[in-house]
Amino acid sequence: MAYVVAKTVPGPNASAMRRFLQDKLPDYMIPTTFIALDALPLTDTLKIDRKALPKPNGLRPEITAPYAAPRNSIEEALVKIWAEILGLDHVGIHDNFFDLGGHSLAATRVISRVIQTFPLDLTVKALFDSPTVAEMAEVIGGHQDSKTTRRLTRISRKI
Repeated sequence: MAYVVAKTVPGPNASAMRRFLQDKLPDYMIPTTFIALDALPLTDTLKIDRKALPKPNGLRPEITAPYAAPRNSIEEALVKIWAEILGLDHVGIHDNFFDLGGHSLAATRVISRVIQTFPLDLTVKALFDSPTVAEMAEVIGGHQDSKTTRRLTRISRKI
């Protein structure tokens, strides 16, 4: 988690901060959550008052992608999974998982839930390759289409 006091108003959004830090830090050091503040709270001795720092509020962070609602049942299920695991009020279908505060451990939990919801074989790499709900829904849809095609082929061979 990172607390940010921007020099300009409005300050950079979470996506911009993450992109900036990606050039300077290894992935594991990039904060998962950015909280914008007008000023850092200080103690009487002018040290940062850590107890007064706000906790994450569970709201969707300000990111580059505008919010877009799910368009089908696959996207609805994915949005629900992502929001629950990331502890957010809602997730848009074009929101990047990592811009929302996702990290490798959360990615593992997401893929586990996706495999439970849609019986298919996926690895965590699938989330890294398709980091938005819309992209992940295409991957899932493609797996389901290929399973349907294989079933129809087996049935037609029997006939």
